Amino acid sequence: MTAANKITLTRIAMIPFFLYFASQSMLLFDQDATAHSIVPTYQFPTATVVALVLFCVASFTDFLDGYVARKYNQVTDFGKFVDPLADKLLVSSALILFAEQGAIAGWMVCVILARELIITSLRVVAANKGRVLAATWTGKVKTCVQIGGIIVIYLYYILFPNMDFGNGPLWLMPPQYAQQLSGDISSVTLVAIVGWVVTLVTIYSGWDYLRKNWDIIKDGAVKQK
Repeated sequence: MTAANKITLTRIAMIPFFLYFASQSMLLFDQDATAHSIVPTYQFPTATVVALVLFCVASFTDFLDGYVARKYNQVTDFGKFVDPLADKLLVSSALILFAEQGAIAGWMVCVILARELIITSLRVVAANKGRVLAATWTGKVKTCVQIGGIIVIYLYYILFPNMDFGNGPLWLMPPQYAQQLSGDISSVTLVAIVGWVVTLVTIYSGWDYLRKNWDIIKDGAVKQK
């Protein structure tokens, strides 16, 4: 097995560890201090920091395995299949957990995952026709925006946990405090903006792929004689 493929498999092996730490609450409270204060007192979210570190390392291996494969002529069919699969597993895991934790709207995650499934299906159809869909600049930008957006959201909750009370994480708070603060804090937050940017860039990237390869879809819709 090539070094590039080993790096890719290492990224996949990191995903369960990332899932464990990322599934922990991003907002932790000091119950004793909170009980004597109107505003919740937060504890340092160690699990979230570990999840962010694992995500950053795994994302870096995405660049590293591609660099190694090209530099040392280690491009393989196995790598072409597993590398994008590893990317989608990592990013999708983070986004799904964000939806569960209230950091990003569930419908946004559904749209993003739908785009990935549609383009993956299009690649399969193209492969059956002997065509390879080359990565476009919009696809590369989409990947960078998704990874960057996930990192920004993690940093936001680590560095500024007390600033986000209107975009979903209220449910992570003790009910009495969530009720007091829900009507006073603006729902427009950095996290919401990041969610919209990631979603819109993903939609545009999917549309760009479909536009440039519409002939594959049109030919596939015609019944073969």
